[in-house]
Amino acid sequence: MAYNGANDLPSGVNWADSHSYAATGVQRPADAGEVRELVLAGGRVRALGSRHSFTDLADTSGALISLDRFATDLVIDDGAQTASFAPGIRYGELATMLNDRGWALANLASLPHISVAGAVATSTHGSGDYNGTLATSVAAVEFIDGTGELARLDRTDADFAGAVVSLGALGIVTRITLDIEPTFDVRQDLYDTLPWGAALENFDAITSSAYSVSLFTRWIGDDIAIAWLKSRMDAPVPPADLFGAKRQIANEHMLPDQPATNTTEQGGVPGPWNDRLAHFKLGFTPSNGDELQSEFLVPRANILPALAAMREMADRIAPLLLVTELRTMRADTLWLSGAYETDAVGIHFTWKKLPVEVGQLLPVIESRLLPLGARPHWGKVFAAEVDQLAPLYPRFDDFRALVQKYDPNGVFRNDFLARKLGL
Repeated sequence: MAYNGANDLPSGVNWADSHSYAATGVQRPADAGEVRELVLAGGRVRALGSRHSFTDLADTSGALISLDRFATDLVIDDGAQTASFAPGIRYGELATMLNDRGWALANLASLPHISVAGAVATSTHGSGDYNGTLATSVAAVEFIDGTGELARLDRTDADFAGAVVSLGALGIVTRITLDIEPTFDVRQDLYDTLPWGAALENFDAITSSAYSVSLFTRWIGDDIAIAWLKSRMDAPVPPADLFGAKRQIANEHMLPDQPATNTTEQGGVPGPWNDRLAHFKLGFTPSNGDELQSEFLVPRANILPALAAMREMADRIAPLLLVTELRTMRADTLWLSGAYETDAVGIHFTWKKLPVEVGQLLPVIESRLLPLGARPHWGKVFAAEVDQLAPLYPRFDDFRALVQKYDPNGVFRNDFLARKLGL
């Protein structure tokens, strides 16, 4: 059947209004067959998720392809403990569906508003010493490649570890399978004013003190403003005192001038995982988008010198910054993951919307962090290009070869892939 979907790009910009799309429009196929037709129609195409990338990563000179008309078609395999579905769905919506059926994902990012396909493709993550990035939960992936063929890869396939964090370069993902586990409850506790000295001396003890730990700082002063602990209710109760920081009762936003109404419930009140693991509620807009974001995934072994380097730059960072969040994740084997073969700590910058000033500062930050092995988050703003990125990823050339295998004609290529991967 011929594809007759819409071809519109209503706003023409991403979520943060930091990138104006060059694409000719958005096509909205309803199934994999219609995606195949679009791929074979000629010209370039790219997948479009929830528009939470801050750059031209998801852009194209041709048409964008949204999966928002796909039926979710959630299928749970109780024995294998997996769930498969059309991946254009947002994490918050999927989480509700799973929880209603007694199942859970191991982790969520801070925003439940992001699409599963987009988050996986960019190695987006939550937090926790023993939790991997969201992509590590992928058990299988199906996509229409650049020749119009349907490819399916799982953990038994040699290409799998290269194809999960794909940056959309291999094809349009049409179905994905994630690991799941029985549902569980979580409590959130906030601790104000954690002394920097105590944080550096006890970094491992702090980040392992709960299932998921986030530290929020503006780098200036002697204290980290907030430590945010998410504890499973089947684990020990979090401490009343966190190395000098006291547990708070009232809900707080990580930004002092923002109300806590759009954050998930805090104050140690237990609730289901899908209402606690994300920082923000699905039904609320966490921000007006008037910001930029950057993140660097630092090998855990090098986190103390990385933090020292950023604190030395505090007077340059703070005037441009809304807040920095520090989060941890375990090592994985996904070729373009920020945690490839290393436990990592994410240093995440939420910037004021000052693109010129931030653009001037990022190369300076990267000159301090990249020599320590830091890898930029693919969906955020960063300056490094292919010559600087290639040495950070041992399988960089293998991924480039994988792109050539699945997209020999460059259907999914774009300016971002040219600058960052040399494709």
